Amino acid sequence: MRRLIRGRGSPNSFMMKKKSNVQFYIGLGILGTLGLFMLLGLLYHPYDSTQIDTAAKLAAPDFKHWFGGDKFGRDIFTRVQEGLRTSVLIAFLSTLIGTVGGTVIGALTGFYGKWIDEAVMRVIDVLFAIPSILLALVFVSLSGSSMFNVVAALGIAVIPSFAKMMRTEFKEQRSLEYVQAAKLMGASDLRILFVHILPNVMPTLINCMFISFNNCVLAEAGLSYLGIGVQPPQASLGGMISEGQAYLKAAPFYVFFPGFVMVLLLIGLGLISDGNAWTFVIRKKK
Repeated sequence: MRRLIRGRGSPNSFMMKKKSNVQFYIGLGILGTLGLFMLLGLLYHPYDSTQIDTAAKLAAPDFKHWFGGDKFGRDIFTRVQEGLRTSVLIAFLSTLIGTVGGTVIGALTGFYGKWIDEAVMRVIDVLFAIPSILLALVFVSLSGSSMFNVVAALGIAVIPSFAKMMRTEFKEQRSLEYVQAAKLMGASDLRILFVHILPNVMPTLINCMFISFNNCVLAEAGLSYLGIGVQPPQASLGGMISEGQAYLKAAPFYVFFPGFVMVLLLIGLGLISDGNAWTFVIRKKK
């Protein structure tokens, strides 16, 4: 509001920022609710996710089995909780690998340029041209289906996106006055890169992390749906949707609940990453 009074803003820009803030809080509320849902699974689990109860086979939701039973009589509520934890853990670790690897590559190529930039970015361009899900699919197919391999595959697949984005950011920052001042004061290159420049590109990096997290959730679900991701009996949202599609008419809840939770997760991540929401939060803290 202060910017509007001073004439340095416009009603449209103010409304866009207000909308972005609302999106952020809605997304945060959705993710917070899902976080409580996962926490509930750790504190309260009357059924084991692999416990078979033939009497509950494809049973409709009731007070005993809140989300019903699957084709083996396992409690869908418990398995959705475990599947959500699995998806979040895989997406988090994959994004962490991509963030660290991509940021280091982007920082070095963007800051130094010249032959380092040319050599590394040509390889990154080739990898970037291939869809990340396809890279992950090939990697998992060759290395075998396991949670570790899925994390490694998705982490490697998202490195090119982070590298290209961070290269652009570090390249723009390296010629600014504060970087030149740090050089004159004798600061080492590593200090300039990760103490001076990195905090200034953090809003962009955080948005990239949320987008990557979103993509990794989808990719993990896709791999599990195809049967080459997380392997049974470990629960996975994509795997549960794949299992339940054969019973879509007889037991629609089998697909609905894992699908609904996944959609909520993607919506929450999308709302937070959209509209420069984290830029608003960081500036507000400053």
